[in-house]
Amino acid sequence: MTIVKGDIAYTAGMAEPAPAQDDAPSLDPRAIERNYRRERARRRAKVERRSAVKRSNVRFWVTLFVLAFVTAFAILAAWHEVQKLFGV
Repeated sequence: MTIVKGDIAYTAGMAEPAPAQDDAPSLDPRAIERNYRRERARRRAKVERRSAVKRSNVRFWVTLFVLAFVTAFAILAAWHEVQKLFGV
């Protein structure tokens, strides 16, 4: 409910209650089977997402390790060449 005073509109301090919903379960066997299948698919998707996250974490750390190794190798090779070139 909105109260208007002059140019300013005020709303009630409390929200209106949500309309009552009839969540009675369906007794249709096909609907029950559909709900079971949907829930199983949701659980399967959740497990797949977790394993995908774990695999992506492993890929990240392996890639980071390989890049660090290649970088260290390149730095050492460059340092060796500088020593050889300038006789340090």
